[in-house]
Amino acid sequence: MTTVKKYTKSVVENFDLYAPKLVSKEEFFNAGHRACQGCGEALAIRLMCKALGKDTVITNATGCMEVISSLYPTTAWTLPWIHVAFPNAAAVASGVEAGLRALRRKGKIADRRVKSVAIGGDGGTMDIGFQALSGAMERGHDMLYVCFDNEAYMNTGIQRSSGTPFLASTTTAPAGKKIPGNQVWKKNLAEIMVQHNLPYVATASPSYPLDFMNKVKKARRVKGPSYIHCLVTCPTGWRSASETCIKLGRLALETGIFPLYEVENGVYKLTVEIPEKRRPVEDYLKLQGRFRHLTPDQMQVIQARVDLEFKKLQNKIDHSVSWV
Repeated sequence: MTTVKKYTKSVVENFDLYAPKLVSKEEFFNAGHRACQGCGEALAIRLMCKALGKDTVITNATGCMEVISSLYPTTAWTLPWIHVAFPNAAAVASGVEAGLRALRRKGKIADRRVKSVAIGGDGGTMDIGFQALSGAMERGHDMLYVCFDNEAYMNTGIQRSSGTPFLASTTTAPAGKKIPGNQVWKKNLAEIMVQHNLPYVATASPSYPLDFMNKVKKARRVKGPSYIHCLVTCPTGWRSASETCIKLGRLALETGIFPLYEVENGVYKLTVEIPEKRRPVEDYLKLQGRFRHLTPDQMQVIQARVDLEFKKLQNKIDHSVSWV
């Protein structure tokens, strides 16, 4: 017993010798912001900033993260940060990248990598900001775009977006007797970005923090445009308990609804293994009030679509070819 006590005390006193330093202790998105309790997006922003480091300029489209982090005269950001309108985060970030390139060429700043990073929600990325995003990616700017997808316009009243799941209930697509929620399947923007021939595209979730941070670090190293699509829970809009933030992200993967993968120069790879026997989508849907109106038959329709999309992804993984 004495030996165990001595060993335990030694481990505590010399923790850094026993545990690898996986994550920096420095914070670039500070506590004290006004995000809702259990907000997956605020957690994801914090992890992203840790992975990016200090040599980063953030361009933030209007949305939840802008509102909760910058109420005058305070800010949660310690990185250079620009708030822009809904449609133009990618355009402004591409301008930042062009400006940094010009300053390096003129010898005004050191030739080290200061990364231009744009962020936005699903509304500001998949809908209102899609034109600017597509243009920036097509032009090949050396920048990273991260979409934090909470699957509706949560900041302005939980209106549906093209990221809203099929049959989810929102304020503009409410579930009723005749129409059971949103009637359109979710847009797969990660795949659209792959079709832009980007060097790096990935999906991510703060429920798998090291996977997410490794992808951010990899995207940061890319010379050229890169894109990460991060699924983030919203207790307010999803009508879910705040303490289920991490659990829901894990269920999204375990059911196959949101697989975590990356595409490097056209080659697909799963980065977090999915159980061979995936959990039924019901396990994920039943924890969210936005799906409480679903019948067993409607859940089976969603299950069939998830099975189809997962099979398509597996086929891409098995048969993808690098274009480099």
